Amino acid sequence: MSHATPPGWYPDTGVPGIERWWDGTAWTAHTRPPAAAHAAPSRPPAPAAEFGPPPPFPHGPHDGSGGGNRTRNLAIALSGTLVLGAAVTGAILLGRDGGGTTAAPTTTASAPAPAPTATAAPTGGPGPDADPSVLVDQLNGITLPVPEGWEKPENSFQDVPTIRTEQSYDCPGGSSFCYHGTVTTHTARSTETAPEALAEADIVTAADQAYEEDGLGRRLHGGIRSHTVLEARETTVAGRTGYLVRWKVTTGKGPGGYVQSLAFPSSVGSGTPVIVRFAFDAGVADLPLSLMDTITRGIRPLGDSATSGGVGASVGP
Repeated sequence: MSHATPPGWYPDTGVPGIERWWDGTAWTAHTRPPAAAHAAPSRPPAPAAEFGPPPPFPHGPHDGSGGGNRTRNLAIALSGTLVLGAAVTGAILLGRDGGGTTAAPTTTASAPAPAPTATAAPTGGPGPDADPSVLVDQLNGITLPVPEGWEKPENSFQDVPTIRTEQSYDCPGGSSFCYHGTVTTHTARSTETAPEALAEADIVTAADQAYEEDGLGRRLHGGIRSHTVLEARETTVAGRTGYLVRWKVTTGKGPGGYVQSLAFPSSVGSGTPVIVRFAFDAGVADLPLSLMDTITRGIRPLGDSATSGGVGASVGP
């Protein structure tokens, strides 16, 4: 049975020598040279028997990926039919003994097809994602340090790379549970590319998702009543010039909190900007605002030697 192909880097069928990011449902604008795939793969490719390949990227009609493939596939199908017919004929002829009589039928189980061989794991030890003190965002080409007392959940509500405080608590507005601190990474979807404009626009989204309503429309903190701009400035992130905006928000229930949107250019693929969102509850001793700055300084390009050896091991609250 064929299942949906998991997210990952796959050869671009219309551009030889280029790999493109498949997000699990559609192709994205992210591309990279094939050599980058061996630097820090996010996961070994799935066996062919379990997952089918993603559909070809929809290039123009003259890129060589149209009728030629259909003709080739038809020829392969016809060849397989001829081979099957020949095998059946041979089995009938061999089923007769030397006297011309039909030999007694025998029941023989067909040999199972050999299991597909998975690509060998790269040598040199586990990748950076195996380190609990480092969060790897393969798509955007960055790593973040994981502070002490934080975790990397296997699944998050937004299905994006996430780190958060380990202990949850009952939300002030009820109906669910919350975390005192959360940091998530995102690919910028806006046509705007200037970090300042991206951060200024994204801070509203960051505040709404953290303290206004969740994805199910629940006001877990009683909604946002007001906000105060604490910072709006340039900063250096992973060796590139970025911009951050930080708010303090007052909520209908609970102590409120602090949110920050950090935007900067990616160093991989097409260079689509990256946005990192922070949300810290107010009044939590282990979540000083300086921790936002510490995490920001610890962001590295994927493959940077500084990301190995436990970057997050020394990141305390």
